[in-house]
Amino acid sequence: MTAAKALLRSWLPPMVAALIMFGGWEALLAVISPDGFVLPPPSRIGSAVAENFGTIATATGITGFIIVTGLLAGVLAGATAAVLVTAFRSAHETITPLAVAVNAVPIIALAPIFNAWFGILSPRSNQAVVVVLVFFPVFINTTRGLGQPEPSQVELMESYGAGKWRIMREVRIPNAMPYFFTALKLATSLAVIAAIVAEYFGGRQDALGNVITNSAGLTRYDDAWAAVLAGSLVGIGLYAIAAVLERLIMPWYFAARKAA
Repeated sequence: MTAAKALLRSWLPPMVAALIMFGGWEALLAVISPDGFVLPPPSRIGSAVAENFGTIATATGITGFIIVTGLLAGVLAGATAAVLVTAFRSAHETITPLAVAVNAVPIIALAPIFNAWFGILSPRSNQAVVVVLVFFPVFINTTRGLGQPEPSQVELMESYGAGKWRIMREVRIPNAMPYFFTALKLATSLAVIAAIVAEYFGGRQDALGNVITNSAGLTRYDDAWAAVLAGSLVGIGLYAIAAVLERLIMPWYFAARKAA
């Protein structure tokens, strides 16, 4: 019962806020009734979802595959690079400047380049955009966590003759986990943004990005916002999965925070 109350307490405020926001949105547009307004009320967006459910579901599956695969690859690459730059000075001097330089390149420049490399209809081009956008926050946050363990813990392990990789496994990685999951939750939103924006430049015509642009171009704003809603739900779902994994993998962290 205590767990149920805690869950209700955590979910009730955002649910109430959402009801107030969407209710106010619906009421405001009903009162002012603007002509040609491109942001339809929630009721019309919901109707568009119901009317075009098959199309939106297909588009969500196509874009969702790009999002999930690119997210997983980017997270793996970022975490691996963080371990390498922490363990080896030469890797730090090589990978870190390169990562900063690539992160500074905008998506609108990367997407056409990857389309030329992999093919405009290949999913790999859009996956590569997601990987690049996800890589940097995971790399930077995880590197920070790996580099900031308690000095006393490292000294204790060294006094027992522990090697670099044992210290990495038993001290540095546990210390970096909160930083890693913070980056992972940020990366879930970035992956959705990267995939949909990349689809504006290439990819299948029945993916979410193209559904949004085609619907908006034909002034079918209800359908466009229905596709936007589908993309948002994918991002929310991935964020929720990351939050659940964080609690499952780091129960000690939340127990310590609650005790404090």
